[in-house]
Amino acid sequence: MSGLYARHRAVSPEWLALYYRHPIELTHGEGRYVRDADGNRYLDFFGGILTTMTAHALPEVTEAVAEQAGRIIHSSTLYLNRPMVEMAERVAALSGIPDARVFFTTSGTEANDTALLLATAYRGSNQILAMRNSYHGRSFSTVSVTGNQAWSPTSLSPLQTLYVHGGVRTRGPYAGLSDDRFIEACVADLEDLLGHTRKPAALIAEPIQGVGGFTSPPDGLYAAFRQVLDRHGVLWISDEVQTGWGRTGDHFWGWQAHAEHGPPDVLTFAKGIGNGMSVGGVVARAEVMNCLDANSISTFGGSPVTMAASLANLSYLLEHDLQGNARRVGGLLIERLRGIAAAFPAVREVRGRGLMIGVELVKPGTDEADPEAAAAVLEAARAGGLLIGKGGGHGTSVLRIAPPLTLTVAEAEEGAAILANALHAAD
Repeated sequence: MSGLYARHRAVSPEWLALYYRHPIELTHGEGRYVRDADGNRYLDFFGGILTTMTAHALPEVTEAVAEQAGRIIHSSTLYLNRPMVEMAERVAALSGIPDARVFFTTSGTEANDTALLLATAYRGSNQILAMRNSYHGRSFSTVSVTGNQAWSPTSLSPLQTLYVHGGVRTRGPYAGLSDDRFIEACVADLEDLLGHTRKPAALIAEPIQGVGGFTSPPDGLYAAFRQVLDRHGVLWISDEVQTGWGRTGDHFWGWQAHAEHGPPDVLTFAKGIGNGMSVGGVVARAEVMNCLDANSISTFGGSPVTMAASLANLSYLLEHDLQGNARRVGGLLIERLRGIAAAFPAVREVRGRGLMIGVELVKPGTDEADPEAAAAVLEAARAGGLLIGKGGGHGTSVLRIAPPLTLTVAEAEEGAAILANALHAAD
């Protein structure tokens, strides 16, 4: 056990997870690569859980942080904050939500927590609809709407949560249906559920489930849900913490794959927009955002430094069409991985969109999740110089691949080759 690892275990909670049998300390990063304390170099296909969105040590972001820090680091929301207002203006315009208002937080958990507060206050109800296999954060309220048992440590809750079908296309009672029939069945289930409940506040849903293993419904499911929700006055909260900012390639926001009936009532974001800085936020139409009748501020949300980083990061993303790069390079990578997976009976499915790709592992010849195999591949990939993540709602058996959006074709090929070797080594 390394000295730092021993010190970590002496002062940290036992439930604070670390990757790898011999955890590593990352000390440097540049572009799509990082180095550990022993000088080993890795191609980063996980970006600190989809958070280093553009690149490590991106000069435009680091310079913006240094420049702002040299002026003032902190003021709180009790004072006018020019970078926060400028960032809010840009996010409101990009969100697609009419008459949008923006509130900044320090994390995706806090963003979803705020969205739940708004929805329950607006509707006068503590009942929430959520998707099975979902993940929305680690606070008391967000754990209570998380439909993934591995990440929901208590059944106690300030909310009454009811779980809806549809977030996982290839498992569950509707898996064998065509896409159209799948949507019809899920909508019928939602209709039936609403017939037995009283005034739900909102449906909260990830367009692509992140921790759940990068699973998603057919395009159009949430548009079909929206028709039902609107009839019942139920808000739609789109959790874009992992799917926002063009990562899926085809769309800037995940909800746009379900855009037939317009944008969500509330949108939450975090992770990649700060490129490593602690940034989250909520966008909602003014009527919903302004419904609170008590004072509220944020001490750290929208700080001058994190907003300066986000403005620089967003400008870089848009000016360099990183959404287009995610679509092009992500498309090549997923097809490359599907070709590799064909040789491994343990790979049940390679799925995803843009640079958000999941490789699900099972015990060969079955649909039974194989978390031991996923752990073995994670170790072998690291030994080969590649960092990836893992997740999934059936035993953490999905390899999660989400590189920075500046990934090149050569780096995609390099990572695919290392992952192929890792699958061989763990087979």
